[in-house]
Amino acid sequence: MRFRLFSFALIVLNCMDYGHCQAGRWRRGKRASYGSNPICKGCLSCSKDNGCIRCQHKLFFFLRREGMRQYGECLHSCPSGYYGLRTPDMNRCSRCRIENCDSCFSRDFCTKCKAGFYSHRGRCFRGCPPGFAALEELMECVEGCEVGQWSEWGTCSRNNKTCGFKWGLETRTRQIVKKPAKDTIPCPTIAESRRCKMAVRHCPGVSLSTIFHPTENTRR
Repeated sequence: MRFRLFSFALIVLNCMDYGHCQAGRWRRGKRASYGSNPICKGCLSCSKDNGCIRCQHKLFFFLRREGMRQYGECLHSCPSGYYGLRTPDMNRCSRCRIENCDSCFSRDFCTKCKAGFYSHRGRCFRGCPPGFAALEELMECVEGCEVGQWSEWGTCSRNNKTCGFKWGLETRTRQIVKKPAKDTIPCPTIAESRRCKMAVRHCPGVSLSTIFHPTENTRR
């Protein structure tokens, strides 16, 4: 008789423990589904007021701020303006410290700039630095076409003559020192001309009729 009473007591205690466990599971399930987008998804520990406190392995802890309120989230990848920092304790989303950066590889190296900015060596610029050209399709700065210094202006001439005319043209040039990284990037102009006044208007020993009507003088 005593054995039967002892067995019955064990059954009752097990049922009580089971009911308690089931209630605990129900409470945890309810706590992990606030709203249409559960704020406790992927959490190892979570609270109704603060959201995720600790994340599951491989997920990143992100502290979202909305006005004066802030709460934790566990994400597979960090949002714009943040990068994933993996640590033995817990993976976290850290803010990019580069101005006008949309996504970054590390705290001080941007991989994608915000719209309207060009990426160059981990930084973001409105325009590319000297010596670099903009690739519009990638919004990146690449090595451009490098040219040397201008030469001195050449002799004023016209029709390969340095006399016989009042006005002519003089030209100066410069060399391409380094070709651009992409064939689609144009080089600056390497030659330019300007109008000039000839130092000697009348050629010595040549009449004006010879200059302006060379064929007629040849026939004579």
